[in-house]
Parts: sequence; structure tokens; C-alpha cells
Amino acid sequence: MEKVIYNVLIVVMLIVSVLLVVSIFMQPSKQDGAADAFSGGTGELFERRKARGFEAIMQRFTAIMIGLWLVIGFALVVLSTK
Repeated sequence: MEKVIYNVLIVVMLIVSVLLVVSIFMQPSKQDGAADAFSGGTGELFERRKARGFEAIMQRFTAIMIGLWLVIGFALVVLSTK
């Protein structure tokens, strides 16, 4: 029974890993360009702004996927020690 649960968790881990990579790549870029890094840009380096719309959804989804990935990883570690 533990072997079946372990195999299911491995498959779920792979799916979550792919979703995590996709969600990270889909997040909007916060860089204005390489030239701003050298010229100082607009001075918004330490300015915090609240994410809205698609950006907020992607941040939440990514955070949930990271949490799920960590929980599954911990469960796999526990199961592999038995």
C-alpha cells in the first residue's frame, strides 16, 4: 500500500513541478530593461506596489504550487524512510 501511495505522490510531484515552472514563466516581468539597471532607471527599485489582476492571480497560484510541492516532498521523504 505504501508503495502505491509513494508512486502516486511521485506522479503528483512531477505534475506540480511542471505547473510550477509554467506559472513562474507566465508571471509578468518586473524589469523595464537592461539599460535601466545601469542608468538608474526610474528610481522604483525599493518601491513596493501591490499586484493586481493577472499578476496577483499568478503570484497566488505560484505560492500555492510551492507550498504543495514542499508538502508532497516532505511526504515523499517520510515515506522513503519506511
